[in-house]
Amino acid sequence: QVHLVESGGGSVQAGGSLRLSCASSGSSLATYAMAWFRQSPGKEREFVAGITWNGGIVVYVDFVKGRFTISRDNAKNTVYLQMNSLKPEDTAVYYCAASGFWLRVGRRGQEYDYWGQGIQVTVSS
Repeated sequence: QVHLVESGGGSVQAGGSLRLSCASSGSSLATYAMAWFRQSPGKEREFVAGITWNGGIVVYVDFVKGRFTISRDNAKNTVYLQMNSLKPEDTAVYYCAASGFWLRVGRRGQEYDYWGQGIQVTVSS
């Protein structure tokens, strides 16, 4: 069983940076593709970034390209999302997710088997 826990969220001013972490306290994440999603109030959950099991493929949604970086350390059973040049519109609850389709990055939530509880990121102007 994979149990995902996010950390590193908080409040920051526009232009600032945060690094989110997602760790598994259960099974190894090494055979899972991982992704970050986010959801703002009144909006649907949206895909932000994803990475295959070995980091060979990474995918970003257009509005974070050049600002966010997803990475993973399988030895530490952890996935990261480095967020730079944050904007107020990045304010959301961020979720990490794990998919058993470890060779590809899916953009739809239903492609993911396990989810973290979510962590708040607030960017003020």
